[in-house]
Amino acid sequence: MDVGFLKPLFDRPGPWACVYLDTSRATEDAPTRRRLRERFVAGQLTTQGADPRTREALVSRLAGQRAATASAGRALFAADGEVVLDVPLAASPGDVVTSWSPLPRVAPLASLRGEWPSCLVAYVDRTGADLELRDEGGARPVCRATGGAPRGRGHRSVPADRYEWHYRNRVENDWEHTADLVAEELVRQWPDSGAPLLVLAGDPRERRAVRDRLPEPLRDRAVVARHGSRAPGSARELLEAEIDHARADHARAHLEAVLDLFRAGRGRPGGHIASGHDGSAPSGAAEGVPAVVEALRSHQAATLLLGQAGGDMRHEVWVGPGADQVAVQRAQVRALGVSTPEPARADDALMRSAAVADTEVLLVPEGVAGPAGGLGAVLRWHGQG
Repeated sequence: MDVGFLKPLFDRPGPWACVYLDTSRATEDAPTRRRLRERFVAGQLTTQGADPRTREALVSRLAGQRAATASAGRALFAADGEVVLDVPLAASPGDVVTSWSPLPRVAPLASLRGEWPSCLVAYVDRTGADLELRDEGGARPVCRATGGAPRGRGHRSVPADRYEWHYRNRVENDWEHTADLVAEELVRQWPDSGAPLLVLAGDPRERRAVRDRLPEPLRDRAVVARHGSRAPGSARELLEAEIDHARADHARAHLEAVLDLFRAGRGRPGGHIASGHDGSAPSGAAEGVPAVVEALRSHQAATLLLGQAGGDMRHEVWVGPGADQVAVQRAQVRALGVSTPEPARADDALMRSAAVADTEVLLVPEGVAGPAGGLGAVLRWHGQG
């Protein structure tokens, strides 16, 4: 999960009012339910101590967007009388959950947002390809790669035998040139797309030919779909299912690869951070609240792992206004220059650090072996030393 979208929450001080709510139910009494929900949110935030301006901003946002949404839920974050972020959720939070705290309550997003990896999709035929990027914002066109137009016979007379080979060869050369152009365009667009996955759809022969022309690093990221067409109006239900399946497979494979790194790093002797305080080689993983806090504070974590079981995530840590001002003990935060440290949940504080440092966050599902206690990290120098 890329948590960079949370950065606007950490550009300003708290405290923060947060609301997670279900939006999946559309019933005949929906207007009444919404009014009751708005009153409930206002009452809860009042009890929790939210200031009137921030409380009213949240309730007004809820009241102003009465239309049914396609998402299963929403998470809203407000401070100082302004709703700063309104995030659609892929999974329902159950009903309504509110909080008023020094840091925004962001950790539930790891399980509720349901983010799949972005992917670049190429719809290929003999004349070129349309490129499309799919991410959390939906699908949007990237560009069009165009080769030579197909040279059909039209109404001309059938060529004589001595010309047939030349005709077929010319058509084949046109397509070979177009496949080269499509592959070159994919290579150009790939770095800027930020997508870890490429899906090649369209005509069977052409999509395979484009894949064969890709350089090995990109070819290894490519999935050749069995369905899909570039033609306007073509039915794409089967292709949509293939794309969803490819993105889910990639997410599972990535999580397992990161967990393999974590398990291997956890099993090594030595310190859990690069400084190697005891003189031994650093490990590739951190586990438990003190070690993970230290890794995130010092920007040494490549991936933050959050489990769905274990009590470490609810552990209280101490924070200051800066993302790196986090520690297990209050005195440690004071030593970082914070005169009045505040308590916060470990998972929220670490998500803040991860967002500001562009650290990946992955949720470890129940039943999957992950960090003991629910908090772990894979360090950036894994495999070194």
